[in-house]
Amino acid sequence: MSTTTTAVLPRRVVAGYALGSVGTGGFGVLPGLVLSYYLTDTLGVTAGLASLVVTLPKIWDVVIDPFIGRLSDASARRRGSRRAFLLAGALGLPITFAGVFATPEALSGAAAGAWVACAFIIATTAFSLFQVPYIALPAEIAPDYASRTRLLAPRIAVLAVAILAFGAGGPMVRDAVGGGRAGYLAMGIVTGLLMGAGLLAAAFGATSGPRSALAPSEAPTGTSAIGAGVAALRESAPLRALLAAFVLQALATGAMLAAAQYVATYTLGDESAVTFLFVALVAPALLVMPFATRLAHRTGKQRALVLATGLFAVATLSLVAMRWVPGAWVYVSVALAGVAYAGLQLYPLAMLPDVIASDARSGGDRAGVIAGVWTAGETSGLALGPTIALGVLAVTGFTSRTGGVVLDQPDSAMLGVALIFSVLPAALAAASLLPLSRYHLTREEVDA
Repeated sequence: MSTTTTAVLPRRVVAGYALGSVGTGGFGVLPGLVLSYYLTDTLGVTAGLASLVVTLPKIWDVVIDPFIGRLSDASARRRGSRRAFLLAGALGLPITFAGVFATPEALSGAAAGAWVACAFIIATTAFSLFQVPYIALPAEIAPDYASRTRLLAPRIAVLAVAILAFGAGGPMVRDAVGGGRAGYLAMGIVTGLLMGAGLLAAAFGATSGPRSALAPSEAPTGTSAIGAGVAALRESAPLRALLAAFVLQALATGAMLAAAQYVATYTLGDESAVTFLFVALVAPALLVMPFATRLAHRTGKQRALVLATGLFAVATLSLVAMRWVPGAWVYVSVALAGVAYAGLQLYPLAMLPDVIASDARSGGDRAGVIAGVWTAGETSGLALGPTIALGVLAVTGFTSRTGGVVLDQPDSAMLGVALIFSVLPAALAAASLLPLSRYHLTREEVDA
């Protein structure tokens, strides 16, 4: 009987890689949580136009991610490291993120929306310079199936803490300054600096360990970055299946993030309740992370992901009742979804390096390209989630505002808020099980 050994990774590398999630978690959660609400309830942007504002930067992101991945691979071939790209993103993000919430007082409505869209495009570009090579690193610094889970588990634990800190702390900073434009600007500056610190830690820590044999080889000549990404999708069945499932799950979580502040204000009747919703969602994910890691070792990553997805769908579906009977019980269902959320974050990111390793054995060696495709898919899901949420609000008659007085919403809009936070994520999570059933990459194949 054959046995496999698990590589021991230097603690500095594991810690450095995990700290990168301080920045990725903050950028991933905070815009999804507050940007839609900032547009409709501070800048006076209509829900329909706001959906366009939050979508355009993500479309741009989808276009540039494969190019960044291709350039990152080329840099890794020349220098033996992806650090140059990581540093560019780490240094650029704090300033550009603050700019998203620095809308001049003279602008409101459509003009303010245009400012936010342009600033968010620039910030998204800075973030992609870091995120794409960062996603490619595990396949290069963790050489086997089990060590990748062990590398990713601390990262996801830090990610959960970051999501909790930014998701709960960001609105607290905003409210402490008095809310409004000044509050959002203060939030953007403080959180942007914290994100940059985490990205810098990863840029210097996670690239200092030994590199595996998966360093990218010469790319085929005459192939564009987008063409290389399309080829990776066409040639890798595991990538297609895992990415499709992950995008659907990102849509689900993106919609929930966008709806959380509306649930707090219009369903629970307290704008600050968004902090407690976030604690209820993320704290359980942090607490069960060790169990989630052990579950993956016992049952395999794919089966563990299926179990987490099913639990998430059931928990979110139960939240539809809050439209008619809002109350403290909502936090219990959100906490149950949070238990599942740990798996939705950990398992796909632990499976992606396996996909990259499988592709490399087939002669691909295109970790950056695959990371670019993955980031584009994740970004699309997280962006279209708020877009769908805002679209539902627009269709159901939600009324935007510029002042501090909370407006009465029609019953149709109140129902829309509840559906975005419950039925929509449950349906998307359930749909993700179909492509996930087509993922057939086993531990034996990965470690062969």
